[in-house]
Amino acid sequence: MLSITFPTVSPILFEFGPIAVRWYSLAYIFGFIFAWRYIQYLTHQKAFLSKKHNINTKDVDDLIFYGIIGLILGARFGYVLFYNLNYYINDPTKVFYVWEGGLSFHGGLLGIIVTVYLFSKSKHFSFLTLTDLICASAPVGIFLGRISNFINAELYGRPTEVFIGIVFPNTEGLHRHPSQIYEALLEGLVVFIILNIMIHKYKKLSQTGFISGMFLVLYSLFRFLIEFTREPDIQVGYILNYMTMGMILSVPMFIFGIIFIYYSKKNVHQK
Repeated sequence: MLSITFPTVSPILFEFGPIAVRWYSLAYIFGFIFAWRYIQYLTHQKAFLSKKHNINTKDVDDLIFYGIIGLILGARFGYVLFYNLNYYINDPTKVFYVWEGGLSFHGGLLGIIVTVYLFSKSKHFSFLTLTDLICASAPVGIFLGRISNFINAELYGRPTEVFIGIVFPNTEGLHRHPSQIYEALLEGLVVFIILNIMIHKYKKLSQTGFISGMFLVLYSLFRFLIEFTREPDIQVGYILNYMTMGMILSVPMFIFGIIFIYYSKKNVHQK
């Protein structure tokens, strides 16, 4: 088998005195910037959105601002709840030690959902229209985040004998799946391409809820499959000797995705 050693890349891009700029932080920053600019672009394309949804530039600015807060809080508390509850129950102050790591995608998703729901109610916008816009841009942030996981040599895969196995640091010299790259390509790049073909070629953004549903279905399917190659979190391990927490959390995502797609059939915008 071809032996591939993990390329030595510092998780810190550069340091300026006590300030360290990390790749992972940049992934979040550029993911949010892309979402902000891309959602602005989509809202200006009248051929995409229903004319009854009058979302302006200021509304997008506010949506991204509150979305950032919801995502970070949700991702942190999701990790605490889903992946390491006993640890934080024993020392609740550690919940606020975000610099020690520990974020959950599914928790971040819940945080975004709650934030967007409250925002939609306060601004009298369609909840699903806003989630459609966010889901159209979110895969780019997911792609950058998973690449950062790879650079950090974290969330690596299970031992494997396939030729693309990589020896990550501190993993007993075992060849492992680069599951972060699988996730970056499938959950990020492929989902983004599919959703945006649906938007630009088939004008599915006017079918309220369809893009949100497709995002949930595609992400949950890809995440469920990739979990077969990903090493479970050591403090959680396998559930029922087979399932991982990522698999379990992906099931309700898939179900709600199907519901949204079905619901969207009743919201086809007649031009």
